[in-house]
Amino acid sequence: MRGGALMLVLFALGASPAAASCDRLTFEGQGFVVCAFDPAETDLRLFLDDPATGLKLGSFENLAGMLAARGERLLFAMNAGMYHPDRSPVGHYIEDGQERVPVISSDGPGNFGLLPNGILCIRKGSARVIETLRYLRQRPACRYATQSGPMLVIDGKLHPKFLRQSDSLHVRNGVGSADEGRRVWFAISDAPVNFHLFARLFRDRLGADQALYLDGSVSRLYAPEIGRQDGGLPMGPIVAAVAPVE
Repeated sequence: MRGGALMLVLFALGASPAAASCDRLTFEGQGFVVCAFDPAETDLRLFLDDPATGLKLGSFENLAGMLAARGERLLFAMNAGMYHPDRSPVGHYIEDGQERVPVISSDGPGNFGLLPNGILCIRKGSARVIETLRYLRQRPACRYATQSGPMLVIDGKLHPKFLRQSDSLHVRNGVGSADEGRRVWFAISDAPVNFHLFARLFRDRLGADQALYLDGSVSRLYAPEIGRQDGGLPMGPIVAAVAPVE
């Protein structure tokens, strides 16, 4: 089932385009949870700190509590990029139009520095994964942005350094987009998988032409419609779908 069909099925199951639309699927014998959104109908945002305290939110529970105090509810959330021990973002980060960390374009150790890496750019009506050097050339006016790496899929091609038989296995999560950001998917594996399989999930099953790895050391999901609310050690940036309290 390709991405457009998956999105239609999820909505047919009872989720409106503005709601979280998450479902479990199997790809090449491995289980995943995929959450599909129409960014034109969904309020997607990034969160790091609680403005009331100045402290890092760190958990889905804290984020839900902060939103509830504002008259909003948390529909979906996922960890959204790598972070330092103090939970500050490793790479580029914009929240509500304010740049907190500039773009990091150099290579380096670890997955973040396995170039090409990329940036999730959220604007009104779109949520688009963009390779970092392309992002620097285009300079899109993102309301929210988070940088991570490596890219999983670049213009429909897998990252050139991925090996199909790699034995580097982790529970992984990431984000993919298509149609210039008019469709977006967030995915997390049920069990450890390698980069090659995870990238093929986005390209071959979902139909994403761009996809970005978010993490494998910390991969967590908040999707109450399927009974998922992961806990654990505090996180850094969080991407979330938000709606007013009805």
